[in-house]
Amino acid sequence: MLKLPRWNRSTAAATEEITKNATAINDDEATTAAKAVVCVSGMSCSACAVSVENSIKHLPGILDAAVDFLNDRAQILYLPNLTDVETILQAIENAGFQATISKDGTDHRSREVCRIRVNGMGCNSCSSMVESVLEAMYGVQKAHIALLNEEAEVHYDPKVVNCNQFIIAIQDIGFEALPITIGEHVTKIDLKIDGMHNENSTTKVKESLELVLGIDDVNIDTTLSKVTISYRPDIIGPRTFIEILESIKSEHFKVTIYPEDTERETRKQKEIKQHYKYLIWSSALSIPVFLTSMVFMYIPGIKQTLDIKVVNMMNVGHIIRWNLSTPVQFVVGSRFYFGSYKALRRGSANMDVLVTLGTNAAYFYSVYIVLRAATSPTFNGTDFFETSSMLITFILLGKYLEVLAKGKTSDAIAKLKHLAPETATLLTLDLHGNVINEAEISSELIQKNDVIKITPGARVASDGLVVWGESHVNESMITGEAKPVTKRTGDKVIGGTVNENGVLHIKATHVGSESSLSQIVRLVESSQLAKAPIQKFADHISKYFVPLVILLSFLTWIAWFLAGKLHLYPKSWLPSSMDSFELALQFGISVMVIACPCALGLATPTAMMVGTGVGASQGVLIKGGRALEFAHKVSCIVFDKTGTLTIGKPVVVNVKLMNTTVLEELLELTAATEVNSEHPVAKAIVEYAKQFKKEQNPLWPEAQEFISIPGHGVEAIVKNKKIIVGNKSLMMNNDIEIPREVEMFLVDAEGMAQTAVLVAIDRMVSGVVTVSDPLKPGTKEVISILKAMEVKSIMITGDNWGTANSIAKEVGIETIIAEAKPQQKAEEVKNLQTAGHTVAMVGDGINDSPALVAADVGMAIGAGTDIAIEAADIVLMKNDLQDVITAIHLSRKTFAKIRLNYIWALGYNLLAIPIAAGVLFPSTRFRLPPWIAGAAMAASSVSVVCSSLMLKKYKRPKKLDEIEIQMNGIVVE
Repeated sequence: MLKLPRWNRSTAAATEEITKNATAINDDEATTAAKAVVCVSGMSCSACAVSVENSIKHLPGILDAAVDFLNDRAQILYLPNLTDVETILQAIENAGFQATISKDGTDHRSREVCRIRVNGMGCNSCSSMVESVLEAMYGVQKAHIALLNEEAEVHYDPKVVNCNQFIIAIQDIGFEALPITIGEHVTKIDLKIDGMHNENSTTKVKESLELVLGIDDVNIDTTLSKVTISYRPDIIGPRTFIEILESIKSEHFKVTIYPEDTERETRKQKEIKQHYKYLIWSSALSIPVFLTSMVFMYIPGIKQTLDIKVVNMMNVGHIIRWNLSTPVQFVVGSRFYFGSYKALRRGSANMDVLVTLGTNAAYFYSVYIVLRAATSPTFNGTDFFETSSMLITFILLGKYLEVLAKGKTSDAIAKLKHLAPETATLLTLDLHGNVINEAEISSELIQKNDVIKITPGARVASDGLVVWGESHVNESMITGEAKPVTKRTGDKVIGGTVNENGVLHIKATHVGSESSLSQIVRLVESSQLAKAPIQKFADHISKYFVPLVILLSFLTWIAWFLAGKLHLYPKSWLPSSMDSFELALQFGISVMVIACPCALGLATPTAMMVGTGVGASQGVLIKGGRALEFAHKVSCIVFDKTGTLTIGKPVVVNVKLMNTTVLEELLELTAATEVNSEHPVAKAIVEYAKQFKKEQNPLWPEAQEFISIPGHGVEAIVKNKKIIVGNKSLMMNNDIEIPREVEMFLVDAEGMAQTAVLVAIDRMVSGVVTVSDPLKPGTKEVISILKAMEVKSIMITGDNWGTANSIAKEVGIETIIAEAKPQQKAEEVKNLQTAGHTVAMVGDGINDSPALVAADVGMAIGAGTDIAIEAADIVLMKNDLQDVITAIHLSRKTFAKIRLNYIWALGYNLLAIPIAAGVLFPSTRFRLPPWIAGAAMAASSVSVVCSSLMLKKYKRPKKLDEIEIQMNGIVVE
């Protein structure tokens, strides 16, 4: 299903179009057409690719060009008598890029993706630091860092750099790094080997596995008796590994699947426990400090005890507070020192720097007060030990609540992963297909082509085809569609879905990382890694936020200190037992600790993570922040017709014969030509022709010199006759006369929304086949709702104008473009963008891929082709147009939440910093003690995360539920 990166797939579609165009040019041109593959350096985004493409296409003699910016490659089809390679290279260089010809016809750069676990990132500044380090490495094309997931996804050239170098680079800046996956089509499995006691047995294990075809990497951990195998599931599987290891001579290994890898959950729980432990210790030590400083001083008896002098003016209270606050500052608070060190080492500053500066200022000033009291018989000063200790305690409380809340943002992925059953029933069949044995195995041991038994109520163990039985399967957990789907022999089933009644035998077709469930999980994880463009706003602010706060804090302190020294405010303003320096210091520390860069950094990723997770549960897979951001701004939707607005399974409704043509002969020649085409109309004609044959799978006459002409039809030689099957324009292009009788028939067919396919035998129209493709239920209502949402609907189709007009009129679409070739669809999308629209394209076929890529948001119907799904930004799993509305509505809700988060985060800082600086003090005597300022800072981050979690209560528009009721024929009283 999802096999190649988006731009690779789109380039594949464009390359296919180039090839087809090459066959469509006249014979003279075809003999002189040439193809060049050019390596282009300097492209960083799709806009660069468009610039390169435009620089090439304006040249004379260019037939077509496809540009792949991820792999730095352009493929050009041109006429050498009008242009040459040097001119093409010069044009690309004039556009600002470096270009060299690839003589072997392949690109000089490959692309791989690896994912790395990054532990220890505390805030947005940390993730930005990791991202900048990775992207600065030679050979890295791009890097995405997910703070909440604690993951890095790196796109790189494996010929230049590798995953181990990324891990070393991350560790060098102070974070722990562990590889998760290397490559996109590799599955990893952990096996536990009992009996592997020495180096000799370890060597035998490694050598035995490395010789096996399909195994990419073997990693052995002797301390845990664990072997980690990276393999390609389309070639080999884990059962084979176990058989190989247990059959090693002279060894007696017992091999099992290593207990389920819950490392991430265990680590998350460990992190929560660690935060909780620190919070408890900090509270236990800080509360007595607070009580001795702020409460017990007003209780007779206790106050006298605390005021007992030990050395000069140093009293018992000083000693107690100093002893209790020191472990809080340097042991419990050590995490802030480490975080500050990491940040400052890279020349940046984060929240840890603010906390460290603020608490150190309070603590060391307090130490100075105590030491001066111990050396002076008359000095009477106030310490701030409660400020430093309570400040750390409240920040730890905020971090504890934050980590609890953040853990809930990725619930959707956890639920998806747990859909796969733990065990499966493996069937052994004889040569006649009879079951001779059943065995229960771990579902991780299923290999391609295994036959699995699925009992009623059980989850389907893997993607596959039904080879025996009939049942209803509930696919709602994957597609969001609650209605059970009937499954019979030959039907596809999806791993993780629930078999409701009958027994099924399925043949596994996609296992491991290739399964639909794994790909959905990977897609959702990748989407949560990808930053939305709006995140750049927070990243930009974060660079300057902490230095600015430190500057404001210093200015606050110096302003109040000078005001006190210069007697700019009366002494009555000073609190008891505090001088002007101490008052100024408290204001400065409060400013330093109340500012919260974390809230800004969490505003976008938390909402995005919850939003994409909710979308996945609704059957709407959103590929990252960019798709989510642009979807909420969509003002115009372009719909393909066949398979999108219509069901996509056309049926033949009428055949008109001309002259003395015999029906069976016409259908045989037509089917023999069309059987080579993948177009839905072609398949409908072939299926109709089968009805006139006695055998179920007839052998059609051989079609020679077959040519497919995109947007028009097909040509071939069958039984020494020239057969042309296609639309009216194809006939006219071949100078084939269309009788008046046929013209009238075409008009009538188009008026009934039927597609008319003309069949010419030896350059004479011999018949017309009319095909009808019914509308999908609820299509008209969906268009109506979009209109109410102020989203313009347009239909672009390769079908004729008559059929297009009829369909558009039926569903309520006013603007249509018919008889459009694939490249024309993309051009129309670009024209709409030029007119100021944010455009979404909804399609399902290969010919929609260029338009899906060109659109701001490409939406692929889930039942569409692999290429369409890869080219799209959003995949609608249910093959239901209602989800177009769900996608737009959910994105609007998500971005409303992101805006609210930003308003809260920015508003909090804009309001809190002046209050902490003492703007209310002259008029109200209100001041914010530093420890309360710390509590407010912690609360701001928690509030942003909780705000994002509210998205979990998302419900799609009620109007969509009304459509469901109408479609199911339910009467509501």
